[in-house]
Amino acid sequence: MLVLFDIDATLLRTEGAGIRAMLSAAQELFPDRTFSFAGIEVSGRLDTLIWREFMQRHGIHPTADLHGPFRQLYGEHLKRGFAAACRSDALPGARALVGALDAMDGIDLGIVTGNYEHTGQLKIAKAGFAPEVFRFNGWADDGEHRRDLPKVAMDRHGAARGSRLPAEHVIVIGDTPHDIDCARHNCCWSIAVATGIHTEAELAEHKPDLLLRDLRDGQTVLSWIACR
Repeated sequence: MLVLFDIDATLLRTEGAGIRAMLSAAQELFPDRTFSFAGIEVSGRLDTLIWREFMQRHGIHPTADLHGPFRQLYGEHLKRGFAAACRSDALPGARALVGALDAMDGIDLGIVTGNYEHTGQLKIAKAGFAPEVFRFNGWADDGEHRRDLPKVAMDRHGAARGSRLPAEHVIVIGDTPHDIDCARHNCCWSIAVATGIHTEAELAEHKPDLLLRDLRDGQTVLSWIACR
């Protein structure tokens, strides 16, 4: 089986380090402007889409020529922030669950996230996860919509293993309706955790296959996965 984790508010929490780094990147590119994320939804969305809306809200045309420098500066500011005082903390139960799954025969792990690859890897490492555990990933760089990303991870898994897993052997774990939706769109299983901005009741409305308050009850997750 292939188990795909979201990053922010599922595996870890950075307390706004990513947003601060994005603001710093934009300020460096346009020092004569004032930037804000007020009114921009970020939870569960791809960084590429967040960036486009962020630029448009401030009257800047989001061209590809601008995106490259912004993306690079964002990574540099996030790295500096983590080297200073910014935090990236694993959420309760997350490291234990990842470790238990990694130790199981027949289980491969990956990431499906709205983060760019370089910034997502920084967050994972800072929170104490071994990035190499997550071998089959779909990043913001890999698609126009979150629905595109499970297929990217599945294709990479199939290329490495020599055959493509059926969708019913793939599980997406995340904290937003976007995670549930991208799993359902690709006919994968979904596990929702209420560790982000959405309550258990709000997530339940989107009918995940398994709903948890958080990842501390790892045995429930392991047993549920084993039954699949």
